[in-house]
Amino acid sequence: MPTLSKILITQFRNYSFSSFDFKERIIGICGLNGKGKTNLLDVIYYLCFTKSFFSKTNTLNIQFGTDGFRLEGYFDPDKVVCIQRATGKKDLSLNDVPYEKYSQHIGKFPCVMIAPDDIELITGGSEERRRFVDTILSQLDANYLQQLIQYNKILQQRNSLLKLSAEQGKTDWELLDVLDKQLLAPGKYIHSKRKEHTERLIPLVQQFYKSIAANDETVLLQYESKLNNNNLELLLAQYRDRDLLSQRSNVGIHKDDINIFLNDQSFKNIASQGQRKSLLFALKLAEFEILKTAKGFAPLLLLDDVFEKLDDVRMQNLLHWVCKENTGQVFITDTHRERLELAFVSLHTPYQIIQL
Repeated sequence: MPTLSKILITQFRNYSFSSFDFKERIIGICGLNGKGKTNLLDVIYYLCFTKSFFSKTNTLNIQFGTDGFRLEGYFDPDKVVCIQRATGKKDLSLNDVPYEKYSQHIGKFPCVMIAPDDIELITGGSEERRRFVDTILSQLDANYLQQLIQYNKILQQRNSLLKLSAEQGKTDWELLDVLDKQLLAPGKYIHSKRKEHTERLIPLVQQFYKSIAANDETVLLQYESKLNNNNLELLLAQYRDRDLLSQRSNVGIHKDDINIFLNDQSFKNIASQGQRKSLLFALKLAEFEILKTAKGFAPLLLLDDVFEKLDDVRMQNLLHWVCKENTGQVFITDTHRERLELAFVSLHTPYQIIQL
């Protein structure tokens, strides 16, 4: 099981140069808001995924007034180095051997992040739930990630062609046919894997939800896709006129969603704050469990500011699982050192506190 023992940070957000040694499996990170707790978790995430959990633009993570950042992490016995330049160029290496493609790194050091804004996974649009599923599957299946990259690339080309057709008042039908055919293989592969994955996810989410919420409410997940009952080739043909009119692709796996129900009603519409938070943690812990089963070892677990999001009972249920039943490395941030230490002491487990 890869254990993160040390990281070195240069010019990443509020860190000019810092190094941290991690000596225990359970690590608490304390400090007032603005001290860099979340940034430290994001460095760990970055070393696992080659990108930030919180920022879509890599260059925004460069410390103001500098020309780039450098992150170095030791996942015993491996060393990962990521260098981001202000020009946009990024270099990534494993044990001093550069990667040809960043995608080759995904899944080597599996990681699950739980952060306050993750509630969008439940309350937000379908894109959040697709990203959730894609993040899990990309760590498990290198081919899935390549198929997803390929699909998105072709989709972008198709949408550009639809827009150009509207601007010019004529359509390159031959090119549109080619792009439609190119979408079929990756689209069908992604759909089949997502459908299979959702079936695995359902019992785990139900189990964790009951454990955290400590009640008998029934949660159900359902994979929604037009491809469930239709052929993608036929769908693309049926939607072609609408696509040309709207200048975008209206059908395909980029429109899929995960519907969530609570006692047979739409979860989003009826759930309380507590129920939403319980479901969020249930989804993330189910992600964790699937990765652990597939990889044969526990992923890193990053918990950002969770004490502010759960009541005492739910918090104790969550901490008992992540610190006692889970055997992997856990990083937890909190503004209150005493609260964090009290929680760890009550669990009778060795821990390390990093004060920022």
